[in-house]
Amino acid sequence: MFQRFGIWLDWTLSRFHVAFIEGDRWKLYLQGLGITLEMTVFALLFGTILGLLIAIVRTAHDQQRPGHHNLLLGFVNGLCNIYTTVIRGTPMMVQMLIWGFVIFATSRNKVMVGIVGLSINSGAYVAEIIRGGLMSVDIGQSEAGRSLGLNYFDTMRFIVIPQAFKNILPSLGNEFITLFKDTSLVNAIGAAELTYHAMRIGGRTFDYMPPLIGSAVMYLVIVIVFTWLQGKLERRLRESDRR
Repeated sequence: MFQRFGIWLDWTLSRFHVAFIEGDRWKLYLQGLGITLEMTVFALLFGTILGLLIAIVRTAHDQQRPGHHNLLLGFVNGLCNIYTTVIRGTPMMVQMLIWGFVIFATSRNKVMVGIVGLSINSGAYVAEIIRGGLMSVDIGQSEAGRSLGLNYFDTMRFIVIPQAFKNILPSLGNEFITLFKDTSLVNAIGAAELTYHAMRIGGRTFDYMPPLIGSAVMYLVIVIVFTWLQGKLERRLRESDRR
């Protein structure tokens, strides 16, 4: 039995050697991981900005006083509602294919296309996360800001958003982790991220198991690190509240 195990172990190690060491293929994985992290950071940045703007519009619309309805705000809120409904109601893979093969069919910069697709998708979810956080802040805080002479956006920036941030941080952290994993879908349009290189190496060696398992381990390690950092930040915020 030990002899069979030894033979199996040697065979498995040789497969991983071919997939990672031979021909310095490990450099391709690191290159793909760098592109993956780059897309994640930019998509989260743009998605957060987009989501924040949409959340502010929708919150302003929902918090209008009875009998005071702004037609322009209502129209923009309707567009935002359509956007979040369509994006959250359709598969991420289908959206990415539309971006890559319909809207940007002639573009060769697939990483840029991937960032656009990920940003638009993330923005819809971030908008709902932030809107929930803004609505969780007592409306008396907004009224106090307005009584001090602040306009709506200054009230949001200086009073409401800082209080809502602590409430939405866990959900934003989870969205960041989900977005990081969703970058693997950009492989479908040919962006050279981690999964793309793993599939290419599997095609060259005619053995997909080692590169795919290796890339899965890399995703897992990064997610564990992100989760640890998120938990550490949340603990610091809780400690600051106690003080």
